[in-house]
Amino acid sequence: MSIRINTNISAINAHRMLTKNNDVSSRNLERLSSGQKINRGADSPAALVVSERLRAQISGVRQAIDNSEAGISLVQTAEGALNEVSAVLINARQLAVHAANEAVNDEHMLQADQHEIENILSTVNRIASNTQYGTKTLLDGSKGGNGVTTGENLEYVGANERTKGSGRRGYEVMIRQAATQAIIRGSLALDNSIIDRGEQITLSEGSKTVTFQTIKGETVETNLNALEKAIAEAGLRIRMNRTPQIQTDANAPQILEFQHKDFGSEHSFRVSSTTTGLLSREGDVYDTIQNGLDVQGEINGEEAVGKGQILTGGPGAQKVEGLQIRYTGEDVGFSKDDLKLMPLSITKEINFQRELQNQSGKQTGSVTFSQTVLNFQIGGNAGQTTILAIQSMWAKALGRGVRNNSEFESLQDIDVTSAEKAQDTMRVLDRALEEVNATRARLGAFQKNNLESNLSYLRYAYENLSKSESVIRDADIADEMAQFTRNQIMMETTTAMLAQANQRPQSVLQLLQ
Repeated sequence: MSIRINTNISAINAHRMLTKNNDVSSRNLERLSSGQKINRGADSPAALVVSERLRAQISGVRQAIDNSEAGISLVQTAEGALNEVSAVLINARQLAVHAANEAVNDEHMLQADQHEIENILSTVNRIASNTQYGTKTLLDGSKGGNGVTTGENLEYVGANERTKGSGRRGYEVMIRQAATQAIIRGSLALDNSIIDRGEQITLSEGSKTVTFQTIKGETVETNLNALEKAIAEAGLRIRMNRTPQIQTDANAPQILEFQHKDFGSEHSFRVSSTTTGLLSREGDVYDTIQNGLDVQGEINGEEAVGKGQILTGGPGAQKVEGLQIRYTGEDVGFSKDDLKLMPLSITKEINFQRELQNQSGKQTGSVTFSQTVLNFQIGGNAGQTTILAIQSMWAKALGRGVRNNSEFESLQDIDVTSAEKAQDTMRVLDRALEEVNATRARLGAFQKNNLESNLSYLRYAYENLSKSESVIRDADIADEMAQFTRNQIMMETTTAMLAQANQRPQSVLQLLQ
C-alpha cells in the first residue's frame, strides 16, 4: 500500500462525518429546547406554510371566542334592562285597571294613579337613555332602524336588522288595496212590528256571544241602545254603526249594520236573526262575516305582505325585508259600500279577489329608513359576522298604532283620569308590553342561536385546529431524544476516529530511522 503525508484522506473523511453528526445533533438540541420540529423554513417549507396558516386561524378563532363572550354580555345587559321595563309596564297596567273602576273611584284617586303613571313613563325613558354597554347606549333607538313617512295615512311601524337603509330619497309606497273591516248590513229595517214579535238577535266572536231579545213596547232607539250596551258588556270587538239619535225619530225604522273593530281578513264574527234579512240571510241561521281585507301593496317596488293595516316587506326582498308601515286610508280599491253588499259565496269571493289583484294601485307616499345595527365578528375570517338591531324603548316609540277613542298616539300619551281613557290606556299598554316582550324574545333567540351556539362551535374548532397545528409543527420529544442519544454516540465515535486519522501520518517517521 502507498503512504502519503500531504493529504490525509482518512482525516478528511472523519472530519466530514464529524461535521455532519454535529449539525444533526445541533438540530436535535434545537427541537428539544423549542419543542418544535419546524423552527425555520428550511426545516420543511410546505409544512411551514400550512402551519402558519393554521396559527393565524387559531389566533382568529381564539379572538372570536372572546368576541362572542363579550357579545353575550352585551345582550344580557340589554335584556336585563328590558326585564325592568316590562315590570314597570305591568305595574302601569295594574294602575289602569284600577282607574277603570269608575263606580268607586273619585277624582283624587284618579289623579294619584295618573301621577304614578307619569313616574313610570319617566322610568321607562330613563332606562332607554341610560342602558349602556361601555359607551354604547343600547335602548335609545341608536342601535336599530328608524323611519319617517311622508304622505297622508302612512305611519312607520318598525323594521329588523335585514332591512337596508333607504338613503335620502326613501322608499316609495304603492297601495293597491286599503285594509277593511268585516262588516254586515241587513236588508230589512228594524221597526216596531219586528220588535213587538220578540225578535232575537245573536252576535258571536270567538268564544264570546251576545243573544239579545227585543224589548216589546219600547222604541227602536231604546232597543238599539240596549243591544249596543249588551255588546260592550260582553267584550265583543264589534261596533254598531248608527245614525245619531238627534237626526232620527226614536221609532223610525233603522237598518242594522255591524262592523268588526279590527282590520284584516283574520277578524270575523257571526250573526243571526229570527227575521230573514234583518241580519242573517235565513232566519235563525248563523252567517259568518269574514269580508275584511288586508292592505295590499308594494314598498320600493318589492312585494310586501299585508296583515290588517300593516304592510311588511316580504321575506327575500332585496332591500325592504322586514320593513313595516301602517296605511290607515280608505280611498284605495273597493269602498265600504262594496264590501257591505259583497256576496259571501266562494266563487264570487274568488272573482272579487282576482279583480282586486288587477288594480294598479296608487303611490301614497314614501318611507325614509336609516339602519344602524350592532355588528358582531363571531368568526376568525372576514365576513363571519352577525347583526342585531334593538328598537327604541322610549315611551314615544312604544304602543303606537293602537286604535282608541282617546287619540293616544303612543305610550307617552296615556292618561287614566277618566274611565274611557283608562280603557284605552290598557290597550296601549298591551301593545307596548307585546313590543317589549317581542324584543326580549328576539334578544334571547339571538343569544342562544347566534352567540352561544356559535361559541360552542368555536371551542370545538379551536381544539381541532390546535391539534392539527400540533401534529405538523410540534416535536416528538421521545423520538428526538432517541435521535439525540444516537447522535451523541456518533459524535464521540467520529471525534475519536478523527484523532486516530490524524495520528496515521506519523508512522512515516519509522521509515526514516
